[in-house]
Amino acid sequence: MIRIIGIGPGRDDITIRALKGLEDSDVVIGYARYIRQIEDLLDGKEVIRSGMGDEIQRVELAIEKHREGLDVALVSSGDPGVYGMANVFFQIFDKYSDIEFEVIPGVTAVNYAASKLGAPLHDFAVISLSDILTPLSEIRAKVRAAAESGMIIALYNPLGKRRKRPFREAVEILRSELPPKTPVGIVRTVDGTPDVRIVDLEALDESLVDMSTIVLVGNVTTYTRDGQMITPRGYAVETPLHELAREFYEENPLGKPSGPDEECEFYPCHFEGQNCAFCYCPFYPCAEGSTGGRWIRDRGVWSCQDCTWIHTDSAVECVRRGLGEIISGADDLTNKKRELLKLRRECLMRR
Repeated sequence: MIRIIGIGPGRDDITIRALKGLEDSDVVIGYARYIRQIEDLLDGKEVIRSGMGDEIQRVELAIEKHREGLDVALVSSGDPGVYGMANVFFQIFDKYSDIEFEVIPGVTAVNYAASKLGAPLHDFAVISLSDILTPLSEIRAKVRAAAESGMIIALYNPLGKRRKRPFREAVEILRSELPPKTPVGIVRTVDGTPDVRIVDLEALDESLVDMSTIVLVGNVTTYTRDGQMITPRGYAVETPLHELAREFYEENPLGKPSGPDEECEFYPCHFEGQNCAFCYCPFYPCAEGSTGGRWIRDRGVWSCQDCTWIHTDSAVECVRRGLGEIISGADDLTNKKRELLKLRRECLMRR
């Protein structure tokens, strides 16, 4: 049996199934750095270490040992199917007959990085910036497509000592497609210890990354709170409809006429020239901080004080187009909250 095993990003993150696979193996083959992280699990086993770039030879050696009747573990950091040894194995395994094998998954670097940052993942794309085997034109196309689609983007292998161009070009593309304040999470592993930081896209710099770094780029819904990077999924927080909001939407089911309401005693409640069509936000409480709202802690109140999005002309235009298909009366603001939050997301993501 050849077991292609993902040992996770660190010694403490190895799975029970991976431990059992190592235990049942006679021979363990892997990149020397990965072998070091599991050395205490390998007593009594034949251990074969090799350098970076010897992946094909590792697979050939694993097959040779297997054909001698030995159980072999072929180890990868993270998950073997994500830039790991599974891809190499399946490229050449059908050169041989009667090969018995299984793939044992592991915790990926992107999942590990996400856990250190908070909850940054929604729909996401994982892209390696290594152009050793992949044309730079392909990397550029993937980064642009992911950014245009609103994917959260995880960048593997961002920067080598002599390989800087892919990262520089990727950052240039991201800055052309995403707002400057888009949160970017950086998890850099130094001697087995994660160095975690969150910066704005405009501050993303190559001095912050190396080959031991995972970079997670948010989208327009991603925000930070108390050092955590969060991309909401859109769950509805149920709150009774305020009577003033009820009165407003009974009179104005699609909002008031677009533009500033300079006759209002509270104008401008956010900024001069604001669009007052939705004096009471139809999404309240959205409970998503991407536009500036936040909970007033220990009071259970969602504050919109720092959110100006619903008072921009573009937001009013987009929301109004979809609102009539969702609400026919004030009660729908609570009864159809999930559909309303999908509309909010659609308008935020619209380019």
